[in-house]
Amino acid sequence: MSQFSAEDEAELQSLLRQLLRSTKERISGAPSVEYAEEILLHLEETDKNFHNYEFVKYLRQYVESSLGPVIDEETDSCARGEGHAIGTGQDTLVHAVTRKTRESVEYKQMMQTLKNTMMVVVESLINKFEEDQLKKEEMHRKSQREQSSSHYTDNCSDSDSSFNQSYAFIKHEQLQVIADKLDPSRPKEVRWEALQSLCCAPPSDVLSCESWSGLRRNLSAALADPDPDLSDKVLRFFAKTFSSCPLNVTRDIYTSLAKSLENDFLYRKVSFPVASDGLDASRQDMTRLLKQMRLLNDFQKEVTSFWIRHPEKYMEEIVESTLSLLCLCPEPDAEHHGSDTTLGPLHFLSLLDTKATWFKKWMHGYYSRTVVLRLLERKYKSVIIAAVQQCVHYCDSSDPAGDETTDLSYAMEHQQISPIQRMLYTGRELDYLYFVHSLCVIGRLLMYTNGRKLFPVRVNNRRDPVTLTDLVVTFIKIMYQHPKPAFDDATHTDSLSPACLVMEVLRVLCERVECAVDCLYQPPVLQLLLAPVTALLRGKQPRLKSLESTMIHVADTLARMATTERGLSLFLYDRNLLSADGESTSAAHVIVQFTQRLLCREVRGLAGPDAHMAVCGAFIFVCRQMYNTCEGLQALRPYGLHGSIAATWRKTSAQSERVPTPVPGSPNTLSSQEPPNTVVWEETLLDNLLNFAATPQGLLLLQQTGAINECVTYMFSRFTKKLQVSRCEKFGYGVMVTQVAATAPGAVALRSSGFIQAMVVELWSTLECGREDVRVVHPKSTPMDPIDRSCLKSFLTLVNLLSSPYAAWELLGGQVLSNKSSYNLREMPTSITDLIDRLIAVNSDAKIHSLFNYEQSHTFGLRLLSVMCCCLDTLLLLEAQYRLSDMLLQAQRDNITDPATGEGDFIIDGLSVERNHVLVRMGVIGGPSERRLPPRALVKGSDPYPWPMFSSYPVPRQYILDGPKTSRGRQESELSVFLSSWREAQQDEGWMDSCRRLYCKAMTTKASTISGSVLCDLLEKAVLHLSTSPADCVFPVMEPSGPEGGGVDGCGLSPVEQLGMRAAFRYGKFLKLLKEDAEADFALLLRRCKDFLSQQRVKADTDTLYSLRWGSLQPHDWLVSSVFLMTSGDGSRSLALLLRLSRLLASAFVWPHRVHASVHLPAELAQSGIPAVYWCTAHYVELLIKAEVPLVCSAFRMSGFTPSQMCMQWLGQCFWNYLDWPEICHYLCACVVLGPDYQVYTCIAVFKHLQQDILSHAQTQDLQLFLKEEPISGFKVSSYLEFMEGLERRYRAMVLTDMRSILHTHS
Repeated sequence: MSQFSAEDEAELQSLLRQLLRSTKERISGAPSVEYAEEILLHLEETDKNFHNYEFVKYLRQYVESSLGPVIDEETDSCARGEGHAIGTGQDTLVHAVTRKTRESVEYKQMMQTLKNTMMVVVESLINKFEEDQLKKEEMHRKSQREQSSSHYTDNCSDSDSSFNQSYAFIKHEQLQVIADKLDPSRPKEVRWEALQSLCCAPPSDVLSCESWSGLRRNLSAALADPDPDLSDKVLRFFAKTFSSCPLNVTRDIYTSLAKSLENDFLYRKVSFPVASDGLDASRQDMTRLLKQMRLLNDFQKEVTSFWIRHPEKYMEEIVESTLSLLCLCPEPDAEHHGSDTTLGPLHFLSLLDTKATWFKKWMHGYYSRTVVLRLLERKYKSVIIAAVQQCVHYCDSSDPAGDETTDLSYAMEHQQISPIQRMLYTGRELDYLYFVHSLCVIGRLLMYTNGRKLFPVRVNNRRDPVTLTDLVVTFIKIMYQHPKPAFDDATHTDSLSPACLVMEVLRVLCERVECAVDCLYQPPVLQLLLAPVTALLRGKQPRLKSLESTMIHVADTLARMATTERGLSLFLYDRNLLSADGESTSAAHVIVQFTQRLLCREVRGLAGPDAHMAVCGAFIFVCRQMYNTCEGLQALRPYGLHGSIAATWRKTSAQSERVPTPVPGSPNTLSSQEPPNTVVWEETLLDNLLNFAATPQGLLLLQQTGAINECVTYMFSRFTKKLQVSRCEKFGYGVMVTQVAATAPGAVALRSSGFIQAMVVELWSTLECGREDVRVVHPKSTPMDPIDRSCLKSFLTLVNLLSSPYAAWELLGGQVLSNKSSYNLREMPTSITDLIDRLIAVNSDAKIHSLFNYEQSHTFGLRLLSVMCCCLDTLLLLEAQYRLSDMLLQAQRDNITDPATGEGDFIIDGLSVERNHVLVRMGVIGGPSERRLPPRALVKGSDPYPWPMFSSYPVPRQYILDGPKTSRGRQESELSVFLSSWREAQQDEGWMDSCRRLYCKAMTTKASTISGSVLCDLLEKAVLHLSTSPADCVFPVMEPSGPEGGGVDGCGLSPVEQLGMRAAFRYGKFLKLLKEDAEADFALLLRRCKDFLSQQRVKADTDTLYSLRWGSLQPHDWLVSSVFLMTSGDGSRSLALLLRLSRLLASAFVWPHRVHASVHLPAELAQSGIPAVYWCTAHYVELLIKAEVPLVCSAFRMSGFTPSQMCMQWLGQCFWNYLDWPEICHYLCACVVLGPDYQVYTCIAVFKHLQQDILSHAQTQDLQLFLKEEPISGFKVSSYLEFMEGLERRYRAMVLTDMRSILHTHS
């Protein structure tokens, strides 16, 4: 197709007209002809329908028919010349073919033909367009003459028909004529006809013409003309400009409109008579102003979406013209000096945009907020002063009863409900809307730092400037005056009521820490908020319209304040309040005392039980924001709030149970049923009780209430629904589940609630089943990671659940594996034991065939086993019950090239590598420089896995690092000399202080020279000295009555203890501390300590916790093992040291078995199943870590893991497998010599040492795995001793005091 026929030209003309019609909106909005050309040139880039246009399709077909043969020929030629198929040189081939095609004769002929034809087609279209336009203008003039006497009315709607009219480009001469016709001296008909023509012209041409300045003046004059026809026509032109032109055009229109309004308010003094009914929107002048303000406000709300794409000066012009208009505020109290009330622009803007949506949008983005705040500060601060003045005036002049305000807010809220449009607004209504607008503007200003810098401001009738604190106090007073939403009911909340508006501002301030610090965390604000509470505590009734509504608002604000660190600190430590007794106290104590009164129903003035429950629940929630933190619980614990809440819950629950069963047909069926609010109240109390579990010590208090099972069941019901913990908590229940699972009673409660079963089923569904409906459309990709991302959350939940040895004992102790001969493919595991049976102990073909994804599922199980084995107590339990290492070794033996003969090389695959790693972890004990764990990943090269695999113990030597070098001679040091002279100075009262000083000096100067024998002497002498001091002995003397001898077989020891003894003995031999013949003494020592401690344990019932009964699976004692190694296998010396240590306070913490279910503890503590290491040591670790290492605290919070879980594991096994042996000795010496509180400080020092790693692994979502699986590399007690001494100076009074109270009740 090289030539076009007449039919082709006609078709092209039709297709081109269709294309232009489709792109009409884009072209008509262009500010100039050049801009329209740019739009068409880049149409393919901007229009997704470009290739669907028939004109484009026609051109493509024409190009293909003209150049197709040429392209094919050139492609074949180039391919033959290169000698290979298109490959990496594809781009070169394309460029070569394109270049040669464009140089061909056919291409030049096609372009020339297409150009000539299109010129003819376009010229024909232009001629036809001009003819149509002339006909249209003639018809328009004819209709104008016929209707010249009629008036055109409109409502300034943006959807007017003029917006749908087509228009052509207009010449500058025509615009000059229109400008002349718009002169105010011209007749109305001439001006109206000129406006009609102007509306048909492109606004961009109008604003770019030379006569725009004169045209602008005439348009402003027409806009202010009392004739509505002219002003409405100008508004229509302005509205069309706003909707179709870019900002560089609309800014002139906007500033013109704002200036016109400014002149109206400045020179015409809009007012209405006081005696009249108020503002009548049907009045012609009011209608004109309202229409103009409405158009201005509509543009204000829309301009923020696109002004960032234009120069900043355009935005500055818009902002400045707006503020210039709004600063025309009527003089305060001007209404009292005459018969009329003067209205300002803000009165009209408040009527149209009551909640200042325009200002919120302008302040949202930094780009515009900076300009607004700068102009407010430099030129237009009067706008802010007027807003503050209005709020202060409203607070001072508000009616005491608040009935009129209630009516006003309700009327304004419901003004659009009536089918008849409202036209009359009273002066009080306008002032109220102005107040609402001012409050919203100020609330938005206070959100930003530079907005708060605008204060203080001076207002009338106030001697002192209004500060931020004064402003917030004013807001709270307004809330007190009008606490109850208008016509309060369950189906409606009045968003324009003063209380709702103030609470909205206060909530926003509470959510931003900097705002809250500047505005809310001030003593005057807190005193005002607690004034009604203090009055009620003193037995007085505060002067409030609605006590219950006010108290709920106060409680909501206090709860939000308490969620931040600064707010909580203000509540706990600022003692500027006066208690009911007139003594200085803190807000926390006032709030908890009032809450106790509410729970005991000792507060009068609340209207009915529903109001009492609402207020009581609100203030319990305030307390909850404090007691779910460690520091808050410290302050609130003496009040026994947990007991009061539990008692109220039991009373409510008992009342619910006494409700008779409804009988069908009974006349009292409805009245006999339990009220719904009782159920809600019961759940509210359970929810608040549950939140005690957020801290270790709080979990102990919850356990002592006896409601832990019900609370965990309630938590599970919310957890399954993925509900938020509360409106103030940012995280879900993950952290709380982890905290609960750290203890034996918590693990039992999780199991009885169904949580564990649901978690196991969910895991199995994800791991084995998947979603079949998804697989059909989107097949599941082959997992590349050992644990697929879809299973990672379930895996981490399992790790959190089984992290504590106490949870493992409760869930696995005494349980046997199924080991069935066959498994149904639809059979799903429902417990942890089932998971071990199906995923870890895969020791039969039946188990292998029961897995759809054998490798992935078994790898998951091995990874879980690896994490569980990091806890030595859990490892020994698994080994004693299931012999998992034997199963893994057998699997390795089966995974060789010739399994029939048992010879050949190991087959290296994912499972064999995982098994090798787990076997080494289970078979070797040692710190970071004492053992080497094989990696789980292969390496590149000829030998992808250079680590030796094995199928029987002991493990190869490659996994055991060289033992420590021990010096045979004894190095004399100041500390060793001091210890050797102990007998002569044993009665010296200052001996212990000298011992501590010399130990610290040696640690900070020559820590590496302190040998193990010196540390053993230090520990022995210190224990001996302390045990002779009655002040340091907290437990009575108890001599062992166990056997005096025993064999190597460890008779009397449980299987778990025997396995632990052998593991510890291997570790001692590796350290060269024990000899081969020391095993008998080791077994004897363990038996005697076991008998000694068993005499001091409470008698456990058969239905109590498994960890209290233990029975034949008593766990291994790691402290006894550590002391035996320190004494180099001297059983007698070890026993004497342990017996003396058992009398000291330190034994309750460094020796967990010492106080396990001990008769020396209060009964509720001994039978709780919660160790002191958890509710005391770990509690203070979580308390101090927030202050000393806040980033680590945040990382734990985000990961759903808790520091207490790791502390339980580290301390329970005396840091075995985590620290090298010398550091373990230093840890024990520090806790005994320097004080038991050094156990807390050591944990804080370890977390500080690991801070960077913790932050890194929190980002990769494997923090739990890192902390449990990796040793603490590079940590030296001596390096952090100064840091720990600083912690001692700051916190010893608190920590050690609580540790010494271990013999007292914590309820």
